[in-house]
Order: sequence, then C-alpha cells, then structure tokens
Amino acid sequence: MKKNIGLTVAELLGLSRAAIYYKPAVDTYELELMRLIDEQYTITPFYGSRKMTEVLREKNHTVNRKRVQGLMRKMGIEAIYPKPQLSKMNPEHKKYPYLLRGLDITKSNQVWGTDITYIRIFKGWVYLVVIMDWYSRYIVSWELSTSLEVDFCMKALANAFIIGKPEIFNTDQGSQFTSDSFTATLDKNGIQISMDGKGRCMDNIFTERLWRSLKYE
Repeated sequence: MKKNIGLTVAELLGLSRAAIYYKPAVDTYELELMRLIDEQYTITPFYGSRKMTEVLREKNHTVNRKRVQGLMRKMGIEAIYPKPQLSKMNPEHKKYPYLLRGLDITKSNQVWGTDITYIRIFKGWVYLVVIMDWYSRYIVSWELSTSLEVDFCMKALANAFIIGKPEIFNTDQGSQFTSDSFTATLDKNGIQISMDGKGRCMDNIFTERLWRSLKYE
C-alpha cells in the first residue's frame, strides 16, 4: 500500500522515487583531508598543491597532487607567494590600478579593503568575505556563503555602506571584485577603486593578517 502511494506522489510531482528518497552523502574522508589542508595552510599559506600533497602523504594519506589541487580549488585557497596569475580574474572585466603604494593612511574611511577566505565548519565549509577599514582595522562588514558567487560580496558591500563609505576601496583581481556589479556600485558612490597588482599578495597585507589571526584563534 505504501509503495503505491509513494509511486502516486512521485508521479504527481514528476519525480522519480529515487529523487524522493535520496539523501546526499557526506564524504567524511574528503572533509578530513580538507581539514588537514586548512590547518596546514593556516600555518604555511605559501604551500602549493605539490607541497601540500607531500604533507598529507607524511600523515599517511595516499593522495595524488591532482586530488589535492581539486580540494584546494573547492576550498577557494591558493598558495600565497608572488607568481603569474595569482588571482583568477575574468578577462572580460575591467582591471584597475593599485592606488595605495606610498599612500599615508591617516584616518578612518580613507581606505577599505576586502578579501575572501575559506572557513572549515563541522561538516563542510563556507566562504567568508570581510570589508576592513585599513586605518582602524575595524571589520566594517562581513558575510558567509556556501559558494563563491558575487552575491554575498554585494550584500557585504551594501551593509558596509550603512556604516559609511571610504575614499578608496582596495580589492584583489578576483572575479567577484572585478565584476560589473561590484565595480559599478563603487563607482556610483564616488569611491576610487584600487586593485592589488597581479602576483602581489602583500598589497592586501592587513586582510592577510586578519585571516591568520582568525584561523589561529
């Protein structure tokens, strides 16, 4: 009897029975590998997939570099050191110059900076974006997301504007920050746009320090 009802409901919804009873599986081993990668990355953010593979093998995990590269890509992390194409910029998006070299930052709301990092949670991961005032080191706004779409960055920006607006807004060349929606919002509000130089992670040093403090503590 229950079987017939199940089939009837499935037919009414236009779904297969498998779709109704399917429960997504959590790959606990993959989460364990990601936990180890995240812990090592917090200590040595300059480790790339090759070195990270060695670390995992030393911990008796049989993994190849391709799998580690895939996990790091899924986590949205990449080795921090000068190299070509450090940020994944959309070639169709406009690139802006770095405006902060030699600039004396003397007051709040003079320069804001933003960045995204991976945060490990109990059963999975999320992405955290923060907007920081570079003078006071105050976190003006932050948002969490399960994906790297631009939406959560736009929400963080909208919430930040409730508090104030900077003269200069600095980002990396990631596709979220070079998107038309993000840059147009800054431009509409009369904010100068500054972007880190390609392969120059230290241009955003204050936010990088925040990630280390956040993950250690």
